[in-house]
Amino acid sequence: QVQLVESGGGLVQAGGSLRLSCVASGTIFSISSMGWYRQAPGKQRELVAAITGGGSTNYADSVKGRFTISRGNARNVVYLQMNSLKPEDTAVYYCNAKSTGTGGDYWGQGTQVTVSS
Repeated sequence: QVQLVESGGGLVQAGGSLRLSCVASGTIFSISSMGWYRQAPGKQRELVAAITGGGSTNYADSVKGRFTISRGNARNVVYLQMNSLKPEDTAVYYCNAKSTGTGGDYWGQGTQVTVSS
């Protein structure tokens, strides 16, 4: 099992920045990729950014050039640096970890990001 704890959400004005952090614990050796998803009210949860163990990344088109996903020196930590935030980025952001070996798909509790106009 993998447990994920997010932090770093909050309220920011449009154009501002926030950095989200996610710390994984448990059977972290099984994790093959980590990522961030978000869910706005009335909308489906969507992928924001993901990073593999080898460091490959992918981003939603809506955040390319503004958001950056990275891993800490400790491989169980992942960050999401969010710059030039827009009101449409307002959502609950969830950390996700996938384990291809076990088929595990793990989620954090979510952290609220609110961007005011």
